[in-house]
Amino acid sequence: MTTKTASPKKPNKTADGPAKGSFDKATYLHWFKEMMLMRRFEEKCGQLYTMQKFGGFCHLYIGQEAILAGMSTSIRKTDRIITGYRDHAHPLMLGVPAKNVMAELYGKLTGTSKGKGGSMHYFDKERNLFGGHGIVGGQIGLGAGIAFADKYRGEDHVTLCMMGDGAVRQGLLHETFNMAMTWKLPVIFIVENNNYAMGTSVERTSNVHDLSRLGESYDMPGLGVNGMRCEDVHDAIAMACEHVRAGNGPYLLDIKTYRYKGHSMSDPQKYRTKEEVEEYKKQDPIEGVRDTILKNKWAKEAELEAIDEAIKQEVEEAVKFAEESPMATEEELYNDVYFEKDYPFEKD
Repeated sequence: MTTKTASPKKPNKTADGPAKGSFDKATYLHWFKEMMLMRRFEEKCGQLYTMQKFGGFCHLYIGQEAILAGMSTSIRKTDRIITGYRDHAHPLMLGVPAKNVMAELYGKLTGTSKGKGGSMHYFDKERNLFGGHGIVGGQIGLGAGIAFADKYRGEDHVTLCMMGDGAVRQGLLHETFNMAMTWKLPVIFIVENNNYAMGTSVERTSNVHDLSRLGESYDMPGLGVNGMRCEDVHDAIAMACEHVRAGNGPYLLDIKTYRYKGHSMSDPQKYRTKEEVEEYKKQDPIEGVRDTILKNKWAKEAELEAIDEAIKQEVEEAVKFAEESPMATEEELYNDVYFEKDYPFEKD
C-alpha cells in the first residue's frame, strides 16, 4: 500500500471557507490579519519573557503561522482542536481576545484558564480548544478520544489533533493510529513538521523522513503539505475534512513548516545555521500573502501597514490588560479541579 502523495482533490465548499482555487480578496485579507496578529503577539511574548514578566517555558510560533491561517478557512466552528505546548497562536486563531491569551501567560485570573495553565496549557471550552498539552505526544491519544466521543454521540464534528515532528516518535501514536483506523474515528492527525523537534532533525531520528507515511501499516491515507502557504494548507485540510466527514476514518497530514526561533526561549540553536534560517525566511507566509494582495490591487501598502499598526496596538493593550489584571489567589488553586454534578445512579 502506498500513501497518497498527489495533490489533494478539489474539495466542495466548506461550511466556513472557500473551495480550492476560489480564494478572493476577503480570504487573503483574513489570512493577512490572522498571521500578523500571531506574529506580533509572539514577538511581544519573546520580548516580555526576556524581561521576566512571566516564567515557565515559552515556545514561539513565529514562522509557522500559515498552518493556522489556512486551517481557519477550512474547518467548521464546531470542529475540535487539540495540540501540544507551542500553543499561543491557536486561541488567537479561534477568536480568543489577545488580552485574555496574554493574561494567561501572566498567570492572571482574567486568563483563559484563570492563570492556571500558563504558556503551555491553553483551553477554551466555548471555542472547542481542548489544549495545549505539556506532555510530548500526550494529546495524540486524547485527540482520538474526543473523536470517539463525537462518533459515539452521532455528532458531525472533526477533531484536528496537532503535534510536532518530535511527538510522532512516541509509542502512543501507533496505538492511537491502530484504534482510530479500526474504529474509523473522525480525526485528522496533523504534524506541524518544523524538522527539528527540540533540536534533532527528522533525518537523525528515523529512517522514514516522509512523515505522511507513518500511517501506512494501518491503511491510513497521508499527504505531505507545504506549510508555508495558506493556500496549500487550506486545500489539504478541507480535503481531509471531506474524507473524514464521509465516514472514511482518519487522515494524516505532514505539514512542513519552519520555526524562525528556537524550540523554546532557552534554545541556543546550535543544530542549524543562520544561513538556513534566512533561506526559509524567503518563503515567509505573511510576505507571500502580502505580495498576492498587492499584486491583485486588493489593498495598498499603506492599508496593510495600517492593519499592522492596529494589531501592534491591540497587542500593547493586551499587555496592559494582563499587567493590570489580578493575580490568581491561593484559594483559586482549588477551584475547577473536579467536575461536580449529581450522578444518575445511587452511590455506595
